Amino acid sequence: MRVVIPGGTGQVGGLLRRALHDRGDEVTVLSRRPEDLEHGIRHVVWDGRTLGPWATELDGADAVINLAGRTVSCRYTDANLRQMMDSRVESTRLVGAAIARAAQPPKVWLQMSTATIYADSRSRGDDRPHDEADGVIGGEEPGVPLYWEYSVRIARRWEEAQAQAEVPSTRRVALRTAMVMTPDRGGVFDYLSWLARLGLGGPVAGGEQYVSWIHGDDFVRTVELLLDRDDLAGAFIVAAPDPVPQRQLMRSLRAAWGGRPGLPATRLMAQVGAFALRTDTELLLKSRRVVPTRLLDAGLTFRHPTWDAAAHDLVARSRRLHSQK
Repeated sequence: MRVVIPGGTGQVGGLLRRALHDRGDEVTVLSRRPEDLEHGIRHVVWDGRTLGPWATELDGADAVINLAGRTVSCRYTDANLRQMMDSRVESTRLVGAAIARAAQPPKVWLQMSTATIYADSRSRGDDRPHDEADGVIGGEEPGVPLYWEYSVRIARRWEEAQAQAEVPSTRRVALRTAMVMTPDRGGVFDYLSWLARLGLGGPVAGGEQYVSWIHGDDFVRTVELLLDRDDLAGAFIVAAPDPVPQRQLMRSLRAAWGGRPGLPATRLMAQVGAFALRTDTELLLKSRRVVPTRLLDAGLTFRHPTWDAAAHDLVARSRRLHSQK
């Protein structure tokens, strides 16, 4: 396949472009800055805001996978939240406009979204898992911080931008993605492992809030399935079928790293730590409990369905990866 990946230079983009190239696809990455990528992967500059020569890359392509958007690993200031919103919505509208003007539009458009679109599980009182059929979209939970509602608003407008595009010949899929776990530097697994190795990876604010996640291998297999199956469209939860409480997530990770201690943290301590690391407590405190019902119904078999086994696999890969450097 000819695949174009806007925003394909981040952690998830790197994982995906390498996997698709390795399976024989012709991959082109769009990003704002010129970068040296792996041999055989083309790179084209775009600004994510205006149509330009880059748009011809979509004409005749088989698929576009839009991953563009400002990272959520930052302080949730008003300015950063606006940048998250604008970078996601503008780039999605732009991809839609480029597809609409293509003489041979891509057959499928996979659009990154987020599992954060669902309501905080604990604030609803029952903590049952969400899926695509009866999951509750967030934004109106009682007692949650206002900026959590804004995160849901970002997710909704992100998906609306894809849904409103006039691309009748292109199949559309929204990827409501949980935390993607890979051993690469700078990703969420690397950050959690750093906490575990320092002995700081204990329960946060009690640790009962759920964490939804997916192993990088299964993220790639999900994308491959959705690229290849013409009968699959709409929103898909991209997560392993085993969301776990934060307490259990870190316990398994500490065990995988050799049984490190894990000091607990209060909500206030989490706020101080997040401030020092220039990130935000929503990533630690919001209860995300989602299950991939549509993927399971479509026949996807997860290679890493449970967190305990996935954590040990990721730690082993991390050790090998960093021993080579």
